[in-house]
Amino acid sequence: MKHTISLQIERRIFLIRGHKIMLDTDLAELYGVETKNFNKAVRRNLARFPEGFMFQLTQKEWENLRFQFGTSSSGHGGRRFLPMAFTEHGVAMLSSVLNSERAVQVSIAIIKTFVRLREMLAGNAALARKLEELEGKYDHQFKVVFDAIRQIMTPPEPPRRRIGFHQS
Repeated sequence: MKHTISLQIERRIFLIRGHKIMLDTDLAELYGVETKNFNKAVRRNLARFPEGFMFQLTQKEWENLRFQFGTSSSGHGGRRFLPMAFTEHGVAMLSSVLNSERAVQVSIAIIKTFVRLREMLAGNAALARKLEELEGKYDHQFKVVFDAIRQIMTPPEPPRRRIGFHQS
């Protein structure tokens, strides 16, 4: 159960402006409140969200994210304002703004996910540094081994769907 919640959270973390962020809509859903009410609570407590805790996406950033989601851009319903993006620090502050047991539990789960992602990235960086050190110490006969290890460390690119008419 906890693992599925963690996966749900991971899928909702994006990298924008060099920060790992979560969108207001995703956070509101996790906290079990409407996005409109979520944003009202945040606006009533703006002093708790200084620069680096939260920011509003630009139109281009929002379009890029929507393109990644594969959502339509029809003008029927939907958002009237650009989404707010919350960094790890902003998410931590949300538990003091949204006063419920669920808010506290969700904030803890989100923070743990942010920390785990950071640890995974740091572990990969440390492994890459050690590999470079070893490569420098040993001659070319181990180059194939080092190249194979580096290839395993690199995540595979998702297959691209071909667009247009294709003959079978």
